[in-house]
Amino acid sequence: MKYPEPFNKLVEDLRALPGIGEKTARRLALFIVTEMDKEKILNLSSSLATIKAKIKNCPVCGAMMEESCPICSDPTRHQESIMVVESVKDLFVMENSGSYHGLYHVLGGTIDFSRGVDPSSLRFNQLLIRLDNIKEVIIALNASVDGDLTGTYIKALLKEKDILISRIAYGIPVGSDLSYADQKTLSLALENRTKIK
Repeated sequence: MKYPEPFNKLVEDLRALPGIGEKTARRLALFIVTEMDKEKILNLSSSLATIKAKIKNCPVCGAMMEESCPICSDPTRHQESIMVVESVKDLFVMENSGSYHGLYHVLGGTIDFSRGVDPSSLRFNQLLIRLDNIKEVIIALNASVDGDLTGTYIKALLKEKDILISRIAYGIPVGSDLSYADQKTLSLALENRTKIK
């Protein structure tokens, strides 16, 4: 069946979203066309048009903000630690865990020379500016070659500073079976073991 061109365009635009394939995009487009009333479609359209105009990244930490940064402007946060993350998405994951209450620094990616991403492409200079009164920098990057390289670069960058540099532990997820873990995960779990008191 040949679909109308506006429908095909909507499917194509929906496919640009992460995790949305052809079938899901078509199903969402059909829902929008057949199930949503005009007011809901206009509200969705308005939200999409408004979000890029109103939402920006904090010039200090890189978090998402509207008028003021909800992290930098929160006086109850621990002001002596900064957790370095790759993206705003990673910041959200850490925040939703409820286990960290300090400051953040979003790098905007990781070093990847194969894609032309060198240290000058990321927010390292902005990190260095923020280190007055900071006692700990926590590296919370993905356990990948690029994440490890970026973590090593941060460690070298801060080696002359009197700051504790730590890295989140990697290893076996809670509730998982050891037989399903790969060698790298098992190695990291062993390396990051903690003393039982």
